[in-house]
Amino acid sequence: MAGKSKLLNTILGDEQVPPHLARSVIEERLRGAILDGRLAPGMALRQQELATLFGVSRMPVREALRQLEAQGLLEVVAHKGAVVAPLIGEDAVETYELREMLETEALRQSIPMLDANDIALARDYIRQLENETRHSEIGRLNRLFHMTLYSKARSKKLLRLIDNELCQEERFLRFHLSSMGLGKLTQDDHNGLVDAANDKAIEDAVAILHRHLSNALKTIRGYLDKQPKP
Repeated sequence: MAGKSKLLNTILGDEQVPPHLARSVIEERLRGAILDGRLAPGMALRQQELATLFGVSRMPVREALRQLEAQGLLEVVAHKGAVVAPLIGEDAVETYELREMLETEALRQSIPMLDANDIALARDYIRQLENETRHSEIGRLNRLFHMTLYSKARSKKLLRLIDNELCQEERFLRFHLSSMGLGKLTQDDHNGLVDAANDKAIEDAVAILHRHLSNALKTIRGYLDKQPKP
């Protein structure tokens, strides 16, 4: 147990967290450590250990763990409690199939309403992605890029659903980059999306997005097909 606490200390730090920020700070530190691989799949996260580490009660820890479970980063296992979820699983296929349905519709709704500021913001996220190698930050920037292009969609419920799916996508990015032997994402599809959106070429943009998501889905299916069947 002492060894586990020391490991968590090394990974997460032991700075005391202000009570009013405890839930969000703990969630963000755990999230970053899971996304970049410092907290490995299968590692158990005990509420009391985390509460002691951060100098808070168990309540904000419990809330942070629930948020991470909702994002697909943790799962609850009998007799172990909250553990770091596998890097990739069968649900990733469903996530990408759902993303394609939701995001192509959002893109159709949003493109006619995008203005020069939206296009400039999307291009700035591409610029940052081109120079970023940290997995957790790549995931965040990728989500912000896509949400910028969808931001003018009429349906706010649609945008909330997409944002939730993109949060799960951040975990897949590390798997994708590792499996492809890449240090960062290529930006060809992203640049094509912005160019099409800037030209108000809706069908071109939808075709690029379809290809973008289909290629990721092929990577996932190829990996899962090679795994031993239970």
